[in-house]
Amino acid sequence: MNDTQPPEPEPAPPGWERASFEKLMFATLEEQRTARRWRSFTRLAWLAFFVVLLWAFAFRGGPSTDKSLPHTAVVEIKGEIAAGGDVSAESVVAAMRNAFEDSGAQAVVLLINSPGGSPVQAGIINDEIKRLRAKHKKPVYAVVEESCASAAYYIAAASDRIFVDKASIVGSIGVLMDGFGFTGLMDKLGVERRLMTAGENKGFLDPFSPQTEKHKLFAQSMLDQVHKQFIDVVRAGRGKRLKETPELFSGLFWTGQQAIEMGLADQLGSLDFVAREIVKAEDLIDYTRRDNVAERLAKKFGAAIGTGAVRALKAIPELR
Repeated sequence: MNDTQPPEPEPAPPGWERASFEKLMFATLEEQRTARRWRSFTRLAWLAFFVVLLWAFAFRGGPSTDKSLPHTAVVEIKGEIAAGGDVSAESVVAAMRNAFEDSGAQAVVLLINSPGGSPVQAGIINDEIKRLRAKHKKPVYAVVEESCASAAYYIAAASDRIFVDKASIVGSIGVLMDGFGFTGLMDKLGVERRLMTAGENKGFLDPFSPQTEKHKLFAQSMLDQVHKQFIDVVRAGRGKRLKETPELFSGLFWTGQQAIEMGLADQLGSLDFVAREIVKAEDLIDYTRRDNVAERLAKKFGAAIGTGAVRALKAIPELR
């Protein structure tokens, strides 16, 4: 029986250590060059970002129109009315103050396109409109685009006159509080709700607990009170122009043409029409407070650029 021996490995070619070392060095140099390129790109990206910021801050002013010349001041109320949002009492009131204080502003026009929102924010704006109008002796007009509903109409009611398009949506003078209840579904699934409170009404409006008649009556009384406040504001603002019917304060809404017939609006008219024919100052200057280019870039792209750069750098292998 012949024993077979495994073949001996072929000897490595001379100089293999040097070749392997050179490959390793070249790979390391390539990784370092890649890292340097990423760092250079990141620095250039941040440099460009800050240049844009500086440029935006340098040119953050409004229109180049001379505000000392006669003009119609415009303050937009577009979107949901809510604290901390684009249409909040803080932003709208600040814009209105600037508009009223400018000597060239012949009148202030509220350009409205909103489904409503917070009655608290609308109430603050309504009160401030009346205060500023009395202080500066300047008229305030509301011009409705697509919609002026609920809290938006709460604001418009403080103006001297309300202009609408014949197809605008106007009204919805009512208050709502909505939510969900899951008690029936929990019973079917066999889920037990364990809620502990200090204060017998602390779990009020908890969606996983049954609604009691006491809590329902309490919530309804709150809604009725806020609704009455809304009605009082509309009556005070519109006065004898209102043609009250049982449906007027029911939460229904109407077209602009119907709103004129009901006394909720005064006449048809656009922003340009009001500036030209009513205010007699065709030049429009927008006083609406908005995030400038720098602020929008900082919010939308600043964090993204930083995060992307860090992730890119972290993806590069390092030799330690």
